[in-house]
Amino acid sequence: MTVRVVVVDDQPTIRLGLRMILEHEDDMAVVGEAGTGADAVDVVRATRPDVVLMDIRMPDGNGIDAVAALVADPTLPGTRTIMLTTFHDEEYVVASLRAGADGFLLKDADPAELVAAVRRVHAGDSLLDPSVTRDVVARYVRLAEAADATRSRTASPAARQVLDRLTPRERDVLVHLATGATNADVAAALSLTEATVKSHVSSMLTRLRLTTRVQLVVAAFDAGLVRPAGDVATDA
Repeated sequence: MTVRVVVVDDQPTIRLGLRMILEHEDDMAVVGEAGTGADAVDVVRATRPDVVLMDIRMPDGNGIDAVAALVADPTLPGTRTIMLTTFHDEEYVVASLRAGADGFLLKDADPAELVAAVRRVHAGDSLLDPSVTRDVVARYVRLAEAADATRSRTASPAARQVLDRLTPRERDVLVHLATGATNADVAAALSLTEATVKSHVSSMLTRLRLTTRVQLVVAAFDAGLVRPAGDVATDA
C-alpha cells in the first residue's frame, strides 16, 4: 500500500527536501504541495492524501487554521496531519493538537524519524516529537490554569463527566496513550491485542465525540486523569 502525502511549507527548498526523503521510500508518494495555509486546504481536498505534513507559520492562513478546516471537512475522514515546525514553542503545539492534528514533529528530525512518523500516523497512532512531549504537557496545564485563575487542582465536575463515560479498561488505555505510547506499547503493557486497543480507542473517540487520539490525551489532562509528570490521578 502506498502512503499518499501532501507537503505544505512556505519554503520551496524545504518542500523539495521533504519530497526527496519521502519519495525515496518504496511505499510513499508525494501527491501534492502547497506554500500557504489557504492553498493547503485546496490541495488536500483535490488530492485526498493519507497524510499531510503541515507547516505552522505561513502566509495567507497558518497551518493551525488549515488543520481545523480539514478536520471539519466531512469528505476527508481518512486524512491525518503531522505538524512540522522549527519553533520549539509548546503553545503552537497545544493549538495544533486542539485543532485536530494527529502529531507534531520538529523540522530538524532526521529523515528516518520523518519517515517513521508518517508511517506511524498513517497506521493510526498519534505522534509527538519525544523532545517536546513533556514540555507540551506541562505548558498545556499551565495555559489551562492561567485561563481560569480560580481553577482548582482537581478536575471540574464537567471534566469529570468525561471519565464517567469511560469503562475502567478504557481509562487504563487512555492513561498509557497520555504517555505517548503506541498501540503496540499499550497492548503489551495491558496484555491486550493491538486490535483490542484500537477498538477501545475508537469507542472512546465515538463516546466523547472527538476526532483524534491526541484530543483524547488532552481530555485526559483536562479531566485530571493524568498529571504533567505522567502520574495517574488517584482521585480520578
